[in-house]
Amino acid sequence: MATNPLPPKARTAIPRQHMPEQEAAERAHNFSEVNLGFNFDITKQEALRCLACANPKCTDGCPVGVKVKDFIELILKGDYLAAAAKVREDDVLPAITGRVCPQEDQCEGACIMSKKFGPVGIGYLERFVADYERQTGKIGLPQNAPPTGKKVAIVGSGPAGLSAAGDLIQKGHNVRVFEALHEIGGVLVYGIPEFRLPKEIVRQEVENMKKMGVEFETNVVVGKTVTVDELLNEEGYSAVLVATGAGLPQFLGVPGEDLCGVYSANEFLTRVNLMKAYKFPEYDEPIYDCRGKNVAVVGGGNTAMDAIRSALRLGAKNAYVIYRRSETEMPARVEEVKHAKEEGIQFLLLNNPVEFLGDDRGWLRAASVIKMELGPADESGRRRPVPIKGSEYELPLDVAVIAVGTSSNPLVQSTTPDLKTRKGGYIEANTDTLKTSKPGVFAAGDIVTGGATVILAMGAGRKAAKAIDDYLCTGTW
Repeated sequence: MATNPLPPKARTAIPRQHMPEQEAAERAHNFSEVNLGFNFDITKQEALRCLACANPKCTDGCPVGVKVKDFIELILKGDYLAAAAKVREDDVLPAITGRVCPQEDQCEGACIMSKKFGPVGIGYLERFVADYERQTGKIGLPQNAPPTGKKVAIVGSGPAGLSAAGDLIQKGHNVRVFEALHEIGGVLVYGIPEFRLPKEIVRQEVENMKKMGVEFETNVVVGKTVTVDELLNEEGYSAVLVATGAGLPQFLGVPGEDLCGVYSANEFLTRVNLMKAYKFPEYDEPIYDCRGKNVAVVGGGNTAMDAIRSALRLGAKNAYVIYRRSETEMPARVEEVKHAKEEGIQFLLLNNPVEFLGDDRGWLRAASVIKMELGPADESGRRRPVPIKGSEYELPLDVAVIAVGTSSNPLVQSTTPDLKTRKGGYIEANTDTLKTSKPGVFAAGDIVTGGATVILAMGAGRKAAKAIDDYLCTGTW
């Protein structure tokens, strides 16, 4: 008998449930989580909307292949722990992905309900069962296969590395993750602010992986502390996965970017998150004081939203997003843009800085900004921004954050000469197996593709884990 008692027509009549949120006026001044999570009643209502398709496109749309229909069915049965365990079969970080995945482009974008009725809130449901599991302390960890005696080194503890580690430990291999920083999580701890992803949740998911048997070592800079060749030849690892991400910031290449008060988004967010500027005055603030200042972020992606919303919470008087295209072309999630607007962020669309201007002490005082208009589409498919001659104006600024993308972290490549790279210094890896030019070495995530989402990196980590397992079992490269 079907778990859902409603006929399909009645299911489509239920509106998509709204995520409870902190009030905008309140949350603009704190770093507590914006989305408050579903309660039991809202969860059931949202789960009832699922049509339980015979061929669920939502799972096809998920980069890690979460069995959406199955876990929603378990929610409807009231077995939330089993639902969380079902998600964990494919996703080792459900409380994280339930919060930061762009579900609208993936599982929910593929949901058959999305065209007419609004997709099922898959991410919200995933978050609910993961939080329920965490709060009960009854974590449904998958079983590991018997030990194989094979050792795998994973370089980088971001989403790709963690996802691969979770799959490989289940296959019975010995897995050790090396992290250059002092805390595990990569971009999850240094890049995403507390109000979107509380760091305690990341720590608890890492603890779960430790319980599965994954070993972690921090403050190890592979390429400096130890090389890939040393891991393979002297440390006894049978395979190495490079998952170092794309952590090298890009800049605009305009005059004045070297002024005091101009940050890359990487540095700004690392200081806010990992160095705990968000806990000022409990922690000495490791960032130029934003209180009462004019702050702008240049860029239109999720990182730009994270940075400017952080600056607002740090006390900015005026918080601007400067983006050279229109809102239609912005790559940021719709929810993040909506939240930013509600909080009072000012959007200067079709604008672009051409120079940062300093005072006689070398500190930023303003940006020279030119207005833009949209021309024909470029190679990205978005309309190309074209400067409007004579439209420059001066915008008073104390802090500017450049959030226009990142490029490959070069450390591992620079110390592994037989590792082939492509344009931009990204590691060349087989699309299907993620094997590199060097036997025994695989690469996954942003270090291969360039900057992408958490879940796409996790999908690449899973693909690499399968290929590594095949290699360890067969010995065939």
